[in-house]
Amino acid sequence: MAGGLILVTGGSGQLAHALDRGATGRAMLRVGRPTFDFDQPDGLHLLLREVAPSLIVNAAAYTAVDKAEEVPEAAYRANRDGPALLAGYCAEAGIPLVHVSTDYIFDGLKGAPYTETDPPSPTGVYGASKLAGEQAVAASGARAVVLRTSWVYAETGKNFVLTMLNAAKKTSQLRVVADQRGCPTAAADLAAAILAIADRLADGWDAEPAGVYHAAGSGETTWHGLAEAVFARAERHGLARPAVAAIATADWPTPARRPPDSRLDCGKLQRAFGLRLPDWRDSVDRTVDAVFA
Repeated sequence: MAGGLILVTGGSGQLAHALDRGATGRAMLRVGRPTFDFDQPDGLHLLLREVAPSLIVNAAAYTAVDKAEEVPEAAYRANRDGPALLAGYCAEAGIPLVHVSTDYIFDGLKGAPYTETDPPSPTGVYGASKLAGEQAVAASGARAVVLRTSWVYAETGKNFVLTMLNAAKKTSQLRVVADQRGCPTAAADLAAAILAIADRLADGWDAEPAGVYHAAGSGETTWHGLAEAVFARAERHGLARPAVAAIATADWPTPARRPPDSRLDCGKLQRAFGLRLPDWRDSVDRTVDAVFA
C-alpha cells in the first residue's frame, strides 16, 4: 500500500505471517499480545495513535471452536468487542478496515454455497461471536471490508493440514469426518487477496467496495477429501500414507456443532475486485511442499 502503513492484528497467527511474507514493497506491522491486547483497550488506542496506520487488517480472533462453548465471554471479547474497538478507531481516524470473518456464521443447512445475502444462523458460540463482530463493524460507520473465509491452513501455525501430517507420523490409520463440506483456503491465498484489496483501497475509497465478501479457496471438498489430498502430496516427500477411514460427524462428537455444508459462493469478490482464489487442490500441494522444504 503505497505511502502508508498496514497494521495487522493477530500478529502470531498463520494469516498474519502470510500477510507479512506477501507484503513485498509495502510497509507492514504485525501486532499481538501482549503489546496489542483487546482486553486492554487503553493500551490499544495508545498504540494505534502512535503507529498511525493507513489501513488495519484484523486477523485476530478467538478460534477455539469447542473451547468457546465453555468460555463464551472470552470468545465475545476477542470476536466482538475487539473488532468494535478497532472499527471505532477506524471510523474516528477515517481509515479503512479489512476484517476477517468465518463461514461458521451459517448453520450449513442451505444445501448450496452461501452468498453474502443469505441470512446467518450460527449454531455455536464461535460463529455467534464472529457474527456479532461483523455487526459491530457494520454499526461503527467505519469504511470496512468484511471477508468471510473458511477452513484456513498454512505450512505453519495450528491447522488441519499440519494436524493430519503430524498424526500420520504417529499412526498408520486415521478416522476423518466425511459428511462436512466446505472450501479449504490457504492462508497465503487469502493474504494475497487482502493485499490486493489494500492496494485497491489505497487508490482511493468510494462506497462501492464496502461491505461483506466471501473469500475462500475455489472448489469444494470434505475434511476426509482434504486429508486424502494432503497425504497424496506428502507421499511424494516420503511420508508413509496412512489409511484414512471416512466417518460421520456423529462418530466424532464435539461440544460445538459444525455446519455440515458451509461452502461459500465467492462470485461477489470476483465481480467487485477481480479476485478469485486458486483451486484448493493446487494450494494444498504448494502448502505441503512448503512443509517439507
